[in-house]
Amino acid sequence: MLPTIIAIDGPSGSGKSTTAKVLAKRAHWGYLDTGALYRALTWLSLEKQNEDPEVAVDLCRQVGITFTTTDSDNPRVFVGESDVSEAIRTLRISDKVSHFAQASVVRDYMVAMQREIINNISGGIVVEGRDIGTVVAPEAQMKIFLHADLEERSSRREKEITGASLEEVAHSLDSRDRIDSTRKISPLRPAEDALEIDSTNLDLAEVVEVIWNWLKERNLLGLPKVAVIGRPNVGKSTLVNRIIGRREAIVEDTPGVTRDRVKYEAEWNGRRFLLIDTGGWEVKPEGISEKITAGSEIAIAEADVVLFVVDAQVGALDEDESLLALLRKSNKKVVLVANKVDGPSEEADAYGLWNLGLGEPHFVSALHGRGSGDLLDLLIKTLPEVGSEPIDDGYRRVALVGRPNVGKSSLLNILAGESRVLVDDAAGTTRDPVDELIEFGGDTWRFIDTAGIRRRAHQDSGTDYYASLRTASALSRAEVAVIVLDASEVLTEQDIRIVTMAEEAGRAIVLVMNKWDLMDEDRQNQLDKELDRQLERYPWVQRVNLSAKTGWHRDRLAPALRTALSSWQKRVPTAKLNSFLGALISATPPPVRGGKQPKIKFATQVSIEPPKFVIFASDWVEASYRRFIERRLREEFGFLGSPVEVALKIKERDKP
Repeated sequence: MLPTIIAIDGPSGSGKSTTAKVLAKRAHWGYLDTGALYRALTWLSLEKQNEDPEVAVDLCRQVGITFTTTDSDNPRVFVGESDVSEAIRTLRISDKVSHFAQASVVRDYMVAMQREIINNISGGIVVEGRDIGTVVAPEAQMKIFLHADLEERSSRREKEITGASLEEVAHSLDSRDRIDSTRKISPLRPAEDALEIDSTNLDLAEVVEVIWNWLKERNLLGLPKVAVIGRPNVGKSTLVNRIIGRREAIVEDTPGVTRDRVKYEAEWNGRRFLLIDTGGWEVKPEGISEKITAGSEIAIAEADVVLFVVDAQVGALDEDESLLALLRKSNKKVVLVANKVDGPSEEADAYGLWNLGLGEPHFVSALHGRGSGDLLDLLIKTLPEVGSEPIDDGYRRVALVGRPNVGKSSLLNILAGESRVLVDDAAGTTRDPVDELIEFGGDTWRFIDTAGIRRRAHQDSGTDYYASLRTASALSRAEVAVIVLDASEVLTEQDIRIVTMAEEAGRAIVLVMNKWDLMDEDRQNQLDKELDRQLERYPWVQRVNLSAKTGWHRDRLAPALRTALSSWQKRVPTAKLNSFLGALISATPPPVRGGKQPKIKFATQVSIEPPKFVIFASDWVEASYRRFIERRLREEFGFLGSPVEVALKIKERDKP
């Protein structure tokens, strides 16, 4: 997964380096001074008394250049094992660096090196130089072009360069500007989508504050994570629903309803954060509770702040004391929440929670909302300025859907290469949709692992009813649905209903036959026939046969997803569409209806995601003929993996 990249470009002396260092330190991100890499190459060449750019690149390949991206306070650059951080800051190097920088062989080598450094950073990185947003990292989420007049730039650079007068520095910068202005992609011109700052009359703090506000406005600082932790049935999910302002987390009186770690985006007074609902933590868990408890511990580890929820009517129990020890060991900020405090009488009993040693207990009634506003005010003050969870990341969204226990969560885990969600032999382990970013097949995907959809007769319980609603919600958020079937079982009515749900939601679809490797050849042939017969309405759905347990043939899923999404977003030009339609109608006219043959005048594609076509006709056209048009559209233009809608609009005759 690529990091959050902030690219800062501009001429020498405009303040890029100092600005980038402060930003990187404040955001706890990496920092890269690309100019230092060019200077290091220049230093090495001059040390070897050779100014041939090709020889310079060969020397660098032999010796190696290293930049410490993790310490923005004191970044160091090494040539081999020699620290040249100070040696490259001389006028001698400044005068020669443009000679090497304008050579294509040097630039190609340096750009490749810089991209490798950027791609190996986790979290975020501030990269500064002279063509970062245009050449090195054109995919950067934010591009800044920082500039100042020559006099101000010379004054700043004089303080950085050893043994040089102001006049010498000004002459050096002016010469470098003239050379840079002749380059095909001049570093003196900002990228088209860059935000410009003239720093001539601004100090460092002012420049940083401008950029910092831009980062916040664009949600590039990430969301802080808040884990809601506590024993089973203390009201964690009720509190989550209260905070996010909607009934999203499943709530029942039965303990243990929440199982996986489920993330919800929340906002209070303009501050956004991520809320992690967890299963109940137990001291001596057994069976599935062991995995639920482990998930709670992981949530604590990844959170910035922990809301420790205690049932004030019950008071602190031994389980709370054990969890408290775990929280102290984590060194995380903890806010003690005394839930179920419905009035003054309960407050008196809840004061006993001071004995937990976490400071003041904050009284709330998650069910009725009492005290929730005060709790959120406190939480906002406690949140760190920068979070670790990006939002609006643009990753393709994939919903994993299917009946309970067909292997959805196992598939997600095998694709991730690690255990991301809870897997157990008990059917219906997953109940809430669980979002996970997973990198496989050369791309990063946002997977939504959903609860299994049961037969309607089994949805009488509130848990299954709300789990089904959340699966429908997951489909609405997704772009493509991966419908998982169990190859070892007969295709059921529920399986077909799930395919129908995905089609009606307008999602692209990929059908996964799990446990295919366990089937013998006769069963595979039989299953193929069953699918053809029972899914005859969906011949366009792709099928991928794999094993979620072993990972067998998992590499086939990514290409199928790309094909389905490409079809889902395909647009046919109107001229091409009507040329095809005219030839089709000439060969096979629409059927006569009521003694009259309707005339199809023209068609247009009105939307994508999924593709929708509208046919304009003089009279009603039978549904069977519209299905015929859809079938021929698919034969002509593809649309493999995507639903296609063909609608009719009767165009009245023009009045004389």
